[in-house]
Amino acid sequence: MSYIKKTFFSKEKVKIFKFLMQTFDIKLNEAQKWIDKGRVFYKGKPVVKKAMSFKGKIEVVVFETVSRDLKPVFETNDFVIYDKPSGVLVHPQNRHTEYSITHEVKNRYGKYANITHRIDKETSGLLLCSKHKKAEREIKQLFENREIKKSYLALVKGKFKDKILVDEPISRNSDFDDIKLKVFIDKENGKPSQTIFEPIKYDKEKNQTLVKAIPLTGRQHQIRVHLLHLGFPIVGDPLYGVDFKTAEDYLEQKLSEEERVKLTGAKRLMLHAHTLEFKYKNRFFIVSRSPLA
Repeated sequence: MSYIKKTFFSKEKVKIFKFLMQTFDIKLNEAQKWIDKGRVFYKGKPVVKKAMSFKGKIEVVVFETVSRDLKPVFETNDFVIYDKPSGVLVHPQNRHTEYSITHEVKNRYGKYANITHRIDKETSGLLLCSKHKKAEREIKQLFENREIKKSYLALVKGKFKDKILVDEPISRNSDFDDIKLKVFIDKENGKPSQTIFEPIKYDKEKNQTLVKAIPLTGRQHQIRVHLLHLGFPIVGDPLYGVDFKTAEDYLEQKLSEEERVKLTGAKRLMLHAHTLEFKYKNRFFIVSRSPLA
């Protein structure tokens, strides 16, 4: 389990935020966040006053790292790159998440190591992580400035013939009564979103095309919704390109693996983060060696 409640003691009266700073080697703002998020308990009740003092027993919900011995594919003194398997979360979803790449990174490189960008749970492939706070700030800034180039591989239904730039704005969905999509094309209110698609190989027998996708912006589910807009849903996608009931069953964990394969063509989303290209002190071009399978 990611977060567990542990008991700590202080023989002397001390302000709670100072106790947190000293015990966990954290800064003031982080100690205050722990209190705000209800992670600190005194006499069985969550602490709400940041300047409160205590003596004796206090309980704190702490993050416990675990490892499944997932080895990085590349690292420097500043950052590390993992080739994430499909089905593994990048960040813990809640306090009951047993494992994520965040666990792995912090277990191996310490509490100041962190993830610098996101890929979906079912998307496999390259994930760039920082080893320390300075690198985290700088790498996140590179992403913000669009100075890190990414490419993906997607297996789609149908014959994808031509290289194309999709320039369609995307909005987050706030009403799931009619559709279960997290985002959708919204020409009036959507945020600018661009993706370049290029066909690589067509499988005539399966009527599927392996496509290279280069996102020029970083919207959630951008590649999935842009491919659906073109009429080429990704094989294995249980949300984009299926009917309402299938999406609902998937979200409610009622869709069996057998049903998913029958309805979508695969037991996982066939989307893979394939390359990363960026300059951080030196220039790097990293290619995933994992197959899209």
